[in-house]
Amino acid sequence: MKKRYEAFLALDTRGKEESVKDIIDQIEKTIKAEGAEIEQVQRLEKRELAYELKGLSSAYFVNVIFEADPQVITKLRQKLKLDESVVMQNYLLLPKKKVEATV
Repeated sequence: MKKRYEAFLALDTRGKEESVKDIIDQIEKTIKAEGAEIEQVQRLEKRELAYELKGLSSAYFVNVIFEADPQVITKLRQKLKLDESVVMQNYLLLPKKKVEATV
């Protein structure tokens, strides 16, 4: 049974600022390849980090909301860990999307 998730990702865009869209597109393809249905992608822009992470003082943040089977999260963690552009990833289980009743 598919559940709704939010993936919060920090990207290393040093020297690749002009290709941020391509990096995000590739991440979307990776998520879809695991059978997930993407609901929304929020490009949150580049921000300073509270502490240095893998030699970075700032990162580009992306939030992806999607529906997938629970085992997909483990697969995504493994695949995105291998992507050198992804420096941090966090997943959150979201409540089911509310369906508005029509009157």
